[in-house]
Amino acid sequence: MDVSRIRVLRGPNLWSRHTAIEAIVSCNEAERAIAGIAGFEARLRERFPQIGFLQPSGKNEMVSMAHTLEAAALGLQSEAGCPVTFSRTVPTTEAGVYQVIVEYTEEDVGKLAFQLAQELCLAAQQDKPFDLAGALSTLRELDEDIRLGPSTGSIVQAAITRGIPFRRLTGGSMVQFGWGSRQRRIQAAETNHTSAIAESIAQDKDLTKKLLNAAGVPVPMGRVVTSAEDAWTAAQEIASPVVLKPRDGNQGKGVAVNITARDQVMAAFDVASKICSEVIVERYLPGHDFRLLVVGNQLVAAARRDPPQVIGDGVHTIRELVDQVNSDPLRGEGHATSLTKIRFDAIALATLVGQNYTADSIPQQGVRVALRNNANLSTGGTATDVTEDVHPELAARAIAAAQMVGLDICGVDIVCNNVHQSLEEQEGGVVEVNAAPGLRMHISPSYGKGRAVGAAIMSTMFDDGDNGRIPLVAVAGTNGKTTTVRLIAHLLARKGLRVGMTNSDGVYIEKQRIDTGDCSGPRSARNVLMHPDVDAAVFETARGGILREGLGFDRCDVAVVTNIGMGDHLGPSYISTVEDLSVVKRVIVENVSTTGYAVLNAADPMVASMAKSCPGSIIFFAHDFHHPLMTAHRAQGHRVVYQDGNFIVVAKGKQEHRLALQEIPLTRNGTIRFQIENTMASIAAAWALELDWDVIRAGLSSFVNDADTAPGRFNVFDYRGATLIADYGHNPDAIQALVRAIDTMPAKRRSVVISGAGDRRDIDIRHQTEILGDAFDEVILYQDQCQRGRADGEVLALLREGLQNARRTTATEEINGEFVAIDTALSHLSPGDLCLILVDQVEEALAHIAKRIAEV
Repeated sequence: MDVSRIRVLRGPNLWSRHTAIEAIVSCNEAERAIAGIAGFEARLRERFPQIGFLQPSGKNEMVSMAHTLEAAALGLQSEAGCPVTFSRTVPTTEAGVYQVIVEYTEEDVGKLAFQLAQELCLAAQQDKPFDLAGALSTLRELDEDIRLGPSTGSIVQAAITRGIPFRRLTGGSMVQFGWGSRQRRIQAAETNHTSAIAESIAQDKDLTKKLLNAAGVPVPMGRVVTSAEDAWTAAQEIASPVVLKPRDGNQGKGVAVNITARDQVMAAFDVASKICSEVIVERYLPGHDFRLLVVGNQLVAAARRDPPQVIGDGVHTIRELVDQVNSDPLRGEGHATSLTKIRFDAIALATLVGQNYTADSIPQQGVRVALRNNANLSTGGTATDVTEDVHPELAARAIAAAQMVGLDICGVDIVCNNVHQSLEEQEGGVVEVNAAPGLRMHISPSYGKGRAVGAAIMSTMFDDGDNGRIPLVAVAGTNGKTTTVRLIAHLLARKGLRVGMTNSDGVYIEKQRIDTGDCSGPRSARNVLMHPDVDAAVFETARGGILREGLGFDRCDVAVVTNIGMGDHLGPSYISTVEDLSVVKRVIVENVSTTGYAVLNAADPMVASMAKSCPGSIIFFAHDFHHPLMTAHRAQGHRVVYQDGNFIVVAKGKQEHRLALQEIPLTRNGTIRFQIENTMASIAAAWALELDWDVIRAGLSSFVNDADTAPGRFNVFDYRGATLIADYGHNPDAIQALVRAIDTMPAKRRSVVISGAGDRRDIDIRHQTEILGDAFDEVILYQDQCQRGRADGEVLALLREGLQNARRTTATEEINGEFVAIDTALSHLSPGDLCLILVDQVEEALAHIAKRIAEV
């Protein structure tokens, strides 16, 4: 079994809406049916009993080694605790070659699971050992290390529940919610509205106490010291048990509580000063440690935190009891699990000494032994939910503390006997205010009810009913995508929206190009959605990006499919038929919002058939209103767009809007059929987004199809009385549409300049010149800059073969180089002639043409 071409599908894709690993798996003849490999399945189940039932995807298939790999990769992740459910194995057109698709939740975990699954299959095949426990442990550790922690994870889950899109921006806890100008960001439990000044105040515990005291919030008295002697002096001034803690610290590090003796103070100062040179000495408040979580101006959760402790059984030592507690799978090393392992360190040993214990002491049955005096979860403490018990005045003090510091999300640490009374009644106080507070104790407390703190945080970031999305249009098809994308973006801009656009020319933000090249894939789409100055997005969505990585978004408001034609990259990635291609293009339709629309070409049967896969509504467009699909759709009260003579008609039931073609420059007074189709698709998309008709009309009349607005899309020039047309037509369907358009334009003599893309099938390259040979008097062939895997002269030979039976062409010429070919064609022109230049390097070729025109 050979595994190759592993792809990571990071968005909705050809197979599902799940993120997934896709691999090409080649099996030899024996591996195509594992039933024929003696003892293999028994050995496999011996090594991985949880692998489950092995079954093929189709009823006439045999269970192959590829199917086994699929089941193993999914099963290993599942047993490691990853919530994955989807997998599939699909035979390709090559015998013994399969596409294996397995869902993942964390990309690196999915890749590792695939690798371990291969090792498992090989071990079973060769009857060698496989360390299942080690494999699962490695997967769990990796998953815990890279997945979002409980705090951030709870906020993300709240976003998912509300339909708010999210994107993890780093390997840590920085996450973007929403798109474009509607986006918000968090890092752990801090938002992009969390003030840096407020965070700085919270880190300075002495300044925090001063501000809270000024606001009338009870705080323990004390001061800052910088030496051990001064610490003892401060403790004597307070004349009661004291607490020592770093002025700038977190997670309870370096904190010592309830100490009175000089040697204790000296030792505590030494520990705290290693974290911060300035140490706070303050009065020890007796009572319990409570954490109150304030979000916005509301108290949303409260928990009592108890120090890490063990309970004696009269048999085991304290060290052994700690090991027993830490063996709980709910306890982890960091913050990835709901509880943290108890730290059995110098602080724990010192705490034992204060109770007359050592690590090897055996406490009696039922005796509680504290391992720390402070109750932070990060050192192994536990939490009990007390949210419903908090006294209103105590809650008000916590909210006042958060607002005095200026934190929008704040963890307020309070020490008091209980939360049933106000702080003043029981001489309690606020001992600390925390930015980026941990949420674990509130989400999954050790005891009591978990609180929906993620939802509370999300409600402060997005108003009710706000999903953080901007209008998003995805455009797919064989031809017309780029022009349609540009026109839709132009219409949205006329509404006053700042539009982000991707197409095969680049990435544009408000008409400014910020990236060049073919940017019709998911990475460019994600970059646009991350841009803070984008109010609406229009994406050209090419087949290649969908196959390589899936979509760059989870769903769209409008999906436009212009057409499905021959010659559109058939062959690569096992997309060998037009039907296969249709399935790929259909992905954007399958991921339309339930409140959105798919705009489909009713005259193209494969496009029209996508309607049944759309979760939202359908707008059909076609030249012919009498097309059965159009008449039926309108009769049912749905939306249609069609051509009626010199008008484009937009209709729903008896309601109509008529748009004159003569007022739409793109169509050249209605003479260019394919531009009318692009216009109808664009109008339908704008209609789906509920743009005003005045805006749509103004946008259509102001969209000029020149080399600046739509480069390489039927750009028309005058050259010494001859007509030049530059276009990026690159497949037989596009060339046929161009020929139909040119047939409406008078010309004494027609010539064409063409090359061919090497990554097309031979039949498609030949078919281009077969079409041109019947429509042009002269054909100039050139070899372009990149042959895309073809040998020199191979594409030219195929183009030449296509001209063998030409009915009109009487002159041909072969040129090496695109610009030389253009110059040759220009030198042959006379007034009244027409020349179609099928450009390869769009920008460079258009600049070259402009230069030649300027020289006239």
